[in-house]
Amino acid sequence: MRADARTGIVASIVRPRWMVVGPALTAALALVALPGLAGSRAARPLEPVPAGAFQPLPVPADITRSKITIAGLDDAHLSDGVIEPDTTLIEPAAAPSGGPTGRPTVVQPVTDARPDRKPPRYILRGEATFYDNGTTAMRLPRGTLVVICGGGGCVERTVTDYGPIKPSRIVDLYRPDFFAICGCPWFAGITDVTVYVY
Repeated sequence: MRADARTGIVASIVRPRWMVVGPALTAALALVALPGLAGSRAARPLEPVPAGAFQPLPVPADITRSKITIAGLDDAHLSDGVIEPDTTLIEPAAAPSGGPTGRPTVVQPVTDARPDRKPPRYILRGEATFYDNGTTAMRLPRGTLVVICGGGGCVERTVTDYGPIKPSRIVDLYRPDFFAICGCPWFAGITDVTVYVY
């Protein structure tokens, strides 16, 4: 009980129910969750079975006079036949008809070492130089397939840009392609080419 200093009224202090119930539940849960602390016994090793638990079983010495009979084996233990190393095994199906007796002869066309390419639509001859942004040809639309040949070899490319501007030049090549087909020294800038348009 407590008295108020200003009013002089005596009031009783009542604790809420949850303040009392909470600690009691905590203690009960601790006793259940920790049985070792509450006095439970530790596990013991298994004890041997006493000999008196076993009963004797008499077995007659002469089994021929006893009433024990063993039935014969069933048909599952019998084999249908004997397989020898030279036994021929035949699947239960119809025998195959006569198969091929030899290999067929195929006549192959005669070919030579030249490349087999369809003929071009037309051929352009003139000068070429290098251009670092792909293959250009002023007289051909983009996407045209061309084979460009020079003194050092041929390359197959697709036209990717419009050019060159000089009328004497028919094609501009990517720099590595130019030196691959021209067969000229590194300081050269112009070479004669033949352009096959497909």
